[in-house]
Amino acid sequence: MILLASHNAAKAAELKRLTGLEVVTPDYPEPVEDGLSFKENALIKARAGAKATGLVTLADDSGLTVEALNGMPGILSARWSGTHGDDEANNKLLLAQLTDLPREAAFVCCVALVTPDGEEYVEECRWPGTIATEPRGENGFGYDPIFVPHDGNGKTSAELTAEEKDRLSHRGQAMRKIATRLAQISQ
Repeated sequence: MILLASHNAAKAAELKRLTGLEVVTPDYPEPVEDGLSFKENALIKARAGAKATGLVTLADDSGLTVEALNGMPGILSARWSGTHGDDEANNKLLLAQLTDLPREAAFVCCVALVTPDGEEYVEECRWPGTIATEPRGENGFGYDPIFVPHDGNGKTSAELTAEEKDRLSHRGQAMRKIATRLAQISQ
């Protein structure tokens, strides 16, 4: 059994779809993500899961980086507006901050796989795009309604089907890269 460590229901559903694994909702306290990078935060979560459960644990940390904002919101993406997980407020604030700025951006995902005996594997991928001028689409979560991937035919991430998003996205890319390790460990 492999623990997919996420307290975010939307992200857990996406991880389940990408891996085909059963999502086990963590029943231990969510660790403090005080790392200074996506990699550090993904490892914090994966290590906490492996330690708390004794299971091989897969965790990710992801967010949106905007070039004109020196890579922010970055690791602060979920709480950019001050309240953790308020997607609408985060999107509104970001759009207001970019009124007269270039809109080049990328979603970044770092996936960490940690075994109870301390083996660690990490993959990080980027999904380049731009920020739209207004939200569009109903699919996804977070910044999906305002992120227009370069490879998305002009659609926002929230206008893509789940299958399209899984094939193109930062999280889909990272999960495919770590899938070999995951298969070796789960045998």
